[in-house]
Amino acid sequence: MTGTVAYEVGDGVATLTLNRPERLNTITPELARDVLDAVTRANDDDAVHAMRLRGAGRVFCAGYDIDWGARMMEEAESGRPWDPMADLRNMSRFVFDTYMALWRSPKPVIAQVHGFCVGGGTDFALCSDLIVCAEDARIGYPPARVWGSPTTAMWTYRLGLERSKRLLLTGDPLDGRTAVEWGLASECHPEAELDDKAMALCRRVALLPSNQLHMMKVLVNQTIEQMGLNTTQLIGTLLDGAARHTPEGAAFSQAALQDVRAAVRDRDAPFGDYGQEPR
Repeated sequence: MTGTVAYEVGDGVATLTLNRPERLNTITPELARDVLDAVTRANDDDAVHAMRLRGAGRVFCAGYDIDWGARMMEEAESGRPWDPMADLRNMSRFVFDTYMALWRSPKPVIAQVHGFCVGGGTDFALCSDLIVCAEDARIGYPPARVWGSPTTAMWTYRLGLERSKRLLLTGDPLDGRTAVEWGLASECHPEAELDDKAMALCRRVALLPSNQLHMMKVLVNQTIEQMGLNTTQLIGTLLDGAARHTPEGAAFSQAALQDVRAAVRDRDAPFGDYGQEPR
């Protein structure tokens, strides 16, 4: 156990479990650092050929801890003008240090997604190599409605133009079955079977030599990087800061300081999907 991330190894697979179930595994600087440490630990272990990333409790990851994010904005700025480049430096620690550690890892990462995988939680999944999800999982980016832009910019690379716009122009989620149909995930299963099914795929991947896995991953990832991944991530991260400082974004942040649930309810109520559980 490393702080907010549980770690275990078996059958050539390191299992990293986001372990803030009481906060729906929401992302804080501590959790981001612990994920990075666990990925480094797995890559340093010759017995590990692949990693599995999952969440404890009833969801995979419900995005950034909005309560922490709103307080961070208030404390960092406290009446001072917004500095977009300071914001870029702060958010880049999550994007390039943590999420892209999954992308750059020589050893493949399989994300096991159940319950909610939303907001920043999708960055964990989309920067992994493969996604195996529950049939009733809900995967999406509701901050597209207000207060956020996907910093890793992976949606278009993984889904293409039409489908990434369909999600980002509405903030609507996909369920697990649709995620497989659209090519976002490799497999979906009933949640009761998900742990076994995801581990079975991890074990199958782990049968390959580590050097061969690294070669195949580099080959595929270079295709995406040659399409301009670094540039779109820079733009996405800058726009994320801008989205939090629009009139609507600032109002959302102030509302979240008073009552996070009410702020999210007011954002999502017009879309008719506030409080919907995975189904």
